[in-house]
Amino acid sequence: MNKVWLITGANSGFGRAIAQAAVAAGDVVIGAARREGALDDLVAAHPDQVEALRLDVTDSAAIETAVKDVIARHGRIDVLVNNAGRTHVGAFEETTDEELRALFDVHVFGPAALVRAVLPHMRARRSGAIVQMSSMGGQMSFAGFSAYSGTKFALEGMTEALADEVGPLGIKTLIVEPGAFRTALMANRGVSAELPDYEATVGATRRMAEEADGLQPGDPARAAALILAALDAEDTPLHLPLGDDGVTAVLGHLDQVRAQIAPWEARARATAFGD
Repeated sequence: MNKVWLITGANSGFGRAIAQAAVAAGDVVIGAARREGALDDLVAAHPDQVEALRLDVTDSAAIETAVKDVIARHGRIDVLVNNAGRTHVGAFEETTDEELRALFDVHVFGPAALVRAVLPHMRARRSGAIVQMSSMGGQMSFAGFSAYSGTKFALEGMTEALADEVGPLGIKTLIVEPGAFRTALMANRGVSAELPDYEATVGATRRMAEEADGLQPGDPARAAALILAALDAEDTPLHLPLGDDGVTAVLGHLDQVRAQIAPWEARARATAFGD
């Protein structure tokens, strides 16, 4: 039976690539975006398979209404893809509460509301899949990306617990951790007001974000194909880093953490009460 997908941020980048891959597989896609017209070409090309849905993922009331409407019309949502997002560059000290909260609204509270909205129906059917579009920045971080990585770390931590909770109920969970892919992420980045003391560290990240846009090595279409393959696999991974740089960064970070713990391991273990 063909699947019904609900994909946020489906107008561009990974969202559009996943939508196109799902359509090619014969599935039905409800593509959500803040600007409904951004999906007109995809709807026109596949009128029987693609619907556009205007949705701001920071509007929890709209999320409830949208999910109920999709289920009323299609009977189910088989795959939820929480893809909507943006990036932000700024030192920890430079980043304001307003900037940080806005990013958490998009990357954490919005996806959480969508998961809560679809889960009752997935639980009732004992099937479904939740795809959380994270980043290699959900496993590691560096100067200038504290806010962005903070949201992705939060999303991944919540999703690891979610996987334990819903796995026994027949629901799959997949965290996708891309490296540098050719999407509009860097072009649409937010930036904090600069402090001169961080020029040597965050300044390099700002320049990287500016210069890398449009030159990223990752192909969103190939990423989308692998995401569909991972969901179809009998043993779907919980974490799926993507791109040579993404895989290298995640594995390298895990090695770094192990190396940092090792010299302190014996003393760290010996911190129980001395009975």
